[in-house]
Amino acid sequence: MALFSRRRAAEPDEPGTTDPEPAAPEPAQEHGPWDVADVPELGQRLDLGALRVPARPGLKVRMELEKRTRQVVAASVSISGSALQVQAFAAPRSGGLWEELRPEIVASVTKQGGTADEVDGPFGREILARLPVTTQDGRMGHRPARFIGVDGPRWFLRGVLSGKAAIDPDAAKELEDLFADVVVVRGQEARPPRDVLALQMPGKAGPAEAQEAEGSSLDPLTRGPEITEIR
Repeated sequence: MALFSRRRAAEPDEPGTTDPEPAAPEPAQEHGPWDVADVPELGQRLDLGALRVPARPGLKVRMELEKRTRQVVAASVSISGSALQVQAFAAPRSGGLWEELRPEIVASVTKQGGTADEVDGPFGREILARLPVTTQDGRMGHRPARFIGVDGPRWFLRGVLSGKAAIDPDAAKELEDLFADVVVVRGQEARPPRDVLALQMPGKAGPAEAQEAEGSSLDPLTRGPEITEIR
């Protein structure tokens, strides 16, 4: 004999029953990053190819090139003593790339002698990292950074906050708002997951500097504004 029996669903016209309530509509997305299909008007954004970055007063942009291929693979924006590096990747239709990458980032930082902890942030789970650095006077210190990520439709956007924004929530707000307003232009071509979406130097949208990076992995903690904690 079965331990559990399946209860017969009541018919709508049976006594004492009511029609099921219609499902509530899903709430509209409150903030981005956005897919280009969801943004009818791009407005005042810098055209960086796969990314459209909001223009802000006083914002400085530096494009980062992979040394071997000369391909622009990341953009760093800085303002008020803080920096945000943004980099877009192809992702599987099922999403979940950020779930896979977080343990890898934690392991990489730990292997280098730093510390990394997963915490909740404004974009979901994020990583607070402290990477060891050697100061100008030869002492050992740590450079803080926040790794944030958002899974989109067939793309993943990673951001790395450094400088004051890595440790001060008030200082981070401006760059967090900028990250939340980035538009990703994935394109329709087939790409393997984790493939970097190529960027380009902004044209009429505004000036930018270009800087070579040692590889496509782009260690974001070796450049940009710093706040070093001395041990």
